[in-house]
Amino acid sequence: MTEQQQTAVPAVPEVRPDVPSDAVRKDRRVLRAVLRWTAAVAVCVAVGAATAFGITRMDRTDVPGLATEPDGRWEYPVLTRPPLPSGSPGPFAEGNTAGTHHADPRALLLPAPKGAREDKALRGSAGWAAKKDLLAEYAAKDDREELGQHLTDHGLRHIAARGWTMPDGTRTRIYLLRFDTAAVVDGLLAPYLAPYSAPKFPLRGAGTSANDKAFPDAAVVDDVERVVYEEARPYGGEQVRHAYLAAGDTLALVVQSRKGGARAVPFQQTVALQGQLLG
Repeated sequence: MTEQQQTAVPAVPEVRPDVPSDAVRKDRRVLRAVLRWTAAVAVCVAVGAATAFGITRMDRTDVPGLATEPDGRWEYPVLTRPPLPSGSPGPFAEGNTAGTHHADPRALLLPAPKGAREDKALRGSAGWAAKKDLLAEYAAKDDREELGQHLTDHGLRHIAARGWTMPDGTRTRIYLLRFDTAAVVDGLLAPYLAPYSAPKFPLRGAGTSANDKAFPDAAVVDDVERVVYEEARPYGGEQVRHAYLAAGDTLALVVQSRKGGARAVPFQQTVALQGQLLG
């Protein structure tokens, strides 16, 4: 990415993979996803490919509507995938039928953006979160018990978690759940955990949530399945947005909440970047 491009979209970093050569084809697809995402967020509307291509090369003051008012993106550090053990394939490499992430899941968590106050307690002991901390995200006691037993029955191995709060009060929590195979994750995601229309298990404080149909296609990451929900109006003291991502043997839950309304752009950005790290 050129210096001029970095100036145009400073808040959406490039994911720099450090993976074996058998994943080069996959990395090219991720790069294309990054370019589509940066273009979509910069204009915040669906535009033609030629227009988006031009905007990635324009200074912020050259883009109508962005000269004096920020678009809400957060400034994340440059993202780099952790190195894989020698000879280990990427999760979507040919021959890796189990979809195994050979990298440490704690290293696959999206880092906190600039200005965030990190929730150190969420990281748990040695970077592993307790299952009870994940289940605390869900509203109903019966749901927590059912889901907790289901995770145990499906061989949940680890939970890596990270959370932070931004100066505007937006709270983010990300959980990466590691299982034995991609088949287990696929069976959990839908229709059990995340049906398309509405989540099976409502989150704490979320009220009624429904599928977020406005989530941009440009934020799609190849091979990473995604189901996104938005709390419907009227919501209470805060609005909750959340997404499930299925990437090989890993299931991710991304939650953002904010008093008065959780903004769409930083949520879309966070979900897209976490998906790129997992892909």
